[in-house]
Amino acid sequence: MLRVALVVFWALTQIEPVRAEGSPGCAISITAAAYDGPSDRYPHGALGDPLEWTELRLQVTPAASCGRETTALVLTLPEALVFEDTAPRLADLDGDGLAEVITVESHQMNGARLAIYGAVSGSVVRIAATPYIGRRFRWLAPVGGADLDGDGAMELAYVDRPHLAKTLRVWRFLDGRLSEVASLEGLTNHAFGQTEILGGIRDCGSGPEVITADAGWQRIMATQLIEGRLSARAVLPGAEPAQFDAALACKD
Repeated sequence: MLRVALVVFWALTQIEPVRAEGSPGCAISITAAAYDGPSDRYPHGALGDPLEWTELRLQVTPAASCGRETTALVLTLPEALVFEDTAPRLADLDGDGLAEVITVESHQMNGARLAIYGAVSGSVVRIAATPYIGRRFRWLAPVGGADLDGDGAMELAYVDRPHLAKTLRVWRFLDGRLSEVASLEGLTNHAFGQTEILGGIRDCGSGPEVITADAGWQRIMATQLIEGRLSARAVLPGAEPAQFDAALACKD
């Protein structure tokens, strides 16, 4: 069944950017993003069916001085890549007041990586990406983005191979680059074939915490980044969606 790509808030292989009409240098705000172009060219099926996405569609609004109304940009991936993901995620990662787009790309031979896109002077461009996992049909499941350690820079968290390695990884986005900060084994947020990625990031008053399950799906875990290290603790028994929702709502 075809997954519906919904917008969720919140170098590197080069792709020729897609140009949009407008004056160079105009500030462009991304207001919505979605995947399109379903294809079976990468039949992994981690998210419940053999279809993945080949296009990233952005709704953008240029600054008033550019003299243009809201328009759309479309990026089409080359044959070797797909977006293996539930939906693109919007977040202001560099603090400039404009959203970037967080995606999961998978390569035919090298597996998945986290990739960040933006709209720059009327172009859709890949800004940064993590390394590929390194093997076909190896995937990662995003958790979210936040300033996890209070240093003023945004961190992105995902579970590396949630069905196999079950390793939480945190990367810092700074000066247009991603650098790995910390990792911790024994955590997951997705079971093979599920159509949803569970968990997220919460702040119940003591700083941001990454919410996942433990590797055996027996407990909900809250993990903090403290002085460059990840520290996890169990907050609820069980690992059904209701427990994830309760933990994210600080009801533990």
